[in-house]
Amino acid sequence: METGLRDGSIQSERAFLAAVILNSDEVTAASSDPLSELRALAQTAGVEPVGQMVQFRHGMDGRTCFGKGKLLELEAAVKELRVGVVIFDHELSPSQLRNIEKQLSCKVLDRSELILDIFANRATTRAAQLQVEIAQLEYTAPRLRAMWSHLGQVTGGSPMGVGTRGPGEQQLEIDRRLVSKRIVALKRELSEVQARKSREVQARCAEHFTVGIVGYTNAGKSTLFNALTRGGAFANDQLFATLQTRTESWSVGGANTVLLSDTVGFIQRLPHHLVASFRATLEETVHSHLLLLLVDSADPRSVAQLATVREVLDGIGATTQPRIVILNKVDKLAGMPKAGSDAPTSLAQWLEREPTAIAISALTGSGFDNLRARALESMLGEVREVVLRIPLRDGRAVDYLESRATVSARDYDEHSSILTAQVARRHLDQLIAMGTRFTVNDLPVHEALKALWPLPEKPIEQRIPLHERLVGDGA
Repeated sequence: METGLRDGSIQSERAFLAAVILNSDEVTAASSDPLSELRALAQTAGVEPVGQMVQFRHGMDGRTCFGKGKLLELEAAVKELRVGVVIFDHELSPSQLRNIEKQLSCKVLDRSELILDIFANRATTRAAQLQVEIAQLEYTAPRLRAMWSHLGQVTGGSPMGVGTRGPGEQQLEIDRRLVSKRIVALKRELSEVQARKSREVQARCAEHFTVGIVGYTNAGKSTLFNALTRGGAFANDQLFATLQTRTESWSVGGANTVLLSDTVGFIQRLPHHLVASFRATLEETVHSHLLLLLVDSADPRSVAQLATVREVLDGIGATTQPRIVILNKVDKLAGMPKAGSDAPTSLAQWLEREPTAIAISALTGSGFDNLRARALESMLGEVREVVLRIPLRDGRAVDYLESRATVSARDYDEHSSILTAQVARRHLDQLIAMGTRFTVNDLPVHEALKALWPLPEKPIEQRIPLHERLVGDGA
């Protein structure tokens, strides 16, 4: 039985890009190429943009988005260029889609459906596939179209006859009920997957210092991740090259290592059907001890992109950990055209705007030493000089301190190794995790930790797993 779902497949088609820019949208209106991001999205989806059209208006036409005259121009362009699909840079209502398709006699997609198509083609993990299918169904449900013209279709395939006659249901109603049941089942399965993932992430963060790379899509996150670790993340010059989190070990100096995570890229105006799923994908980010906010410093839209990243991080509750702004692609910064943009045109201007930022090039490796030093500083935090008393039989704990901390004096008695060392709280936390029995300044370790590194209590909402906090958002 067909369900009447829209066919959003657009692989290898010729596409025409269109947008209505409202006069109130000063940033987009001032841009020299307001459809640059839509073009990149279309190319990522596998279509060939062959033309574009923009109309500036006080408000969108409720029936066809464009005004009547502009729509006729669009119709002529579609016929002349033999276009297979027209893509609008905003979300269209079901009636707008229907009216525009009727006028143009070709397939019409909006920004949301385009992004959903990209996510569907890139999703590889079970969680990502569930998230995308839910988002597609929620997007498509209001756009279902009845495939039968009659109104008395009887369900179950039963023959017409005595006892079976009746108005029945319209096929459209059947389709919508099936879609609703499917969404409920998918959300139940997704909740189980996310709960398991949340437990794994929190356990990993309790044992290791974790760092998350976050940033706008195509800022170079996967390239940086591969350069700092053993690699393995898919890196390409296209939007949403990464749709799932990948985590590897990263050496930040000496024997000190952290777990570095590469995450899905952020984007402006993410379809609201994907917002909850997108946030749930960032479970690693919420629990990371440190966030690296990667920025393509040479992109004319970099300032707005950095603002989007910060907005999303605030929205998902990743607000307690320190953030370091990383200015990537500084080797391409000089001489970049900035027409219609307020983005800095030099590294000096960037550092004036973001004084604590680190300038790097993920391709050449410049700036990596500064990045490692800052990550190590964040990992260790405040260092204290203490005297540790460790049982002689626990040579592993002594080796750990010798390789990671600065030991200034060593002494021994009949039962213990006595080390005077510059240590961070994390060093002692690791000794505890290793099962070492030791004292600090002749105090039990937990008493010493409270005295040396008093910690503020986290707000209760930050102790609730992300997947539980997002139940109301449809995750």
